[in-house]
Amino acid sequence: MPSTHVMQFQSEELRQIKSIAGSEADCAVLMLNQNRYHPAAGFPHGEEYQAYMRVLASTVAQVGGQVLWRTPVHGQPLGCEHDFIHEILAIWYPSYAAFVSLAKAEGAKDMLRRRERCVAHAVLHRCPGDSYPLQP
Repeated sequence: MPSTHVMQFQSEELRQIKSIAGSEADCAVLMLNQNRYHPAAGFPHGEEYQAYMRVLASTVAQVGGQVLWRTPVHGQPLGCEHDFIHEILAIWYPSYAAFVSLAKAEGAKDMLRRRERCVAHAVLHRCPGDSYPLQP
């Protein structure tokens, strides 16, 4: 079971996500992940990290989602020291229901186990998944 420091969902936010999933309001969603990794993960070239990324992509695909992009963070010119992250990932899901079903998808147990070993801290942002409103 993932520790609370890794998978600490805001209860009201999680209730909103679950109420949207499968309702008439259900739609595509983009989850923007900001991750700080444990040193043992070996980000970005370590085997633990690489294995986690492979399993993550495969498990997300099981629910119809896709890792759109990943990028390392090279610095933090603004913010507190505790805000530091190593990587930002954009993961698209075809629906909120797909996102909610991720924990029960084939490979999810392995994904969560690897996530526990690799991710020291994560922040997840819920964004529109049907368009990219800031693009020209």
